[in-house]
Amino acid sequence: MARSNTQETVTVLRHWQEDVPDDRLAHLIRDAGRVLTKSLQTRLAEHSISFGHWSFLRILWVTEGLTQRELSEQAGLMEPTTYTALKAMEANGLIERRQLNGNRKNIHIYLTQKGRDLKETLIPLAETINERAVSGIDENDLRATRRTLLAIISNLAEANE
Repeated sequence: MARSNTQETVTVLRHWQEDVPDDRLAHLIRDAGRVLTKSLQTRLAEHSISFGHWSFLRILWVTEGLTQRELSEQAGLMEPTTYTALKAMEANGLIERRQLNGNRKNIHIYLTQKGRDLKETLIPLAETINERAVSGIDENDLRATRRTLLAIISNLAEANE
């Protein structure tokens, strides 16, 4: 699996260096994100965690007890997608659903101990991938890239208001 990811990454890199070096920034950002995602997917799979569950784990490591709707909003996903992911996470023993104070309408999502324990393994794994991704890049360039990406997000948020 790692071999095919490496080949795909090389293909993406060659495409940008040789075929379309001045193509739209949106495409470059998408491809960079895709390569980072693939790298993380491969590493998460080694721990039997799907990439689709990663966002939910990250959110729940910070704030447990969210409703399914709140979790969907924070993850930026539709509720049916969240429902399917949570069902699988529950089957894998990562989360549990609870009704609080007899309120049958809202189901709150909590990590199990197994779900909490994954944080110690998966966060360093993600950090290693991020460190590898930016290795050899000047710190000033990284700060400028971060400022630029945040400005793009801000510009588009204002345009959509």
